[in-house]
Amino acid sequence: MPSETPYCFAKIENVFPMGDDGLRHTPESCMVCRYKTACLRAAISGADGVAVELERVDRAYEAGMIGFVSRWSRRKTLHRKKPPEGR
Repeated sequence: MPSETPYCFAKIENVFPMGDDGLRHTPESCMVCRYKTACLRAAISGADGVAVELERVDRAYEAGMIGFVSRWSRRKTLHRKKPPEGR
């Protein structure tokens, strides 16, 4: 990992914010950043990444791509990955 990273490094709401259409998009400013790939990987692998995955599961359920039991199972697995509150 780079020793000097930008202030927004791995902050999910800065590097992968929710768009007006309800989907997450990478801002233009991140497209030219040399840390883009490492930054997005770090953001998704953190605690906020679990929330992004939960959003994906819920969208798939709403679109009819997965059923109730599959949604329940995936959400339960993701909740197990969440770090305990207060850490």
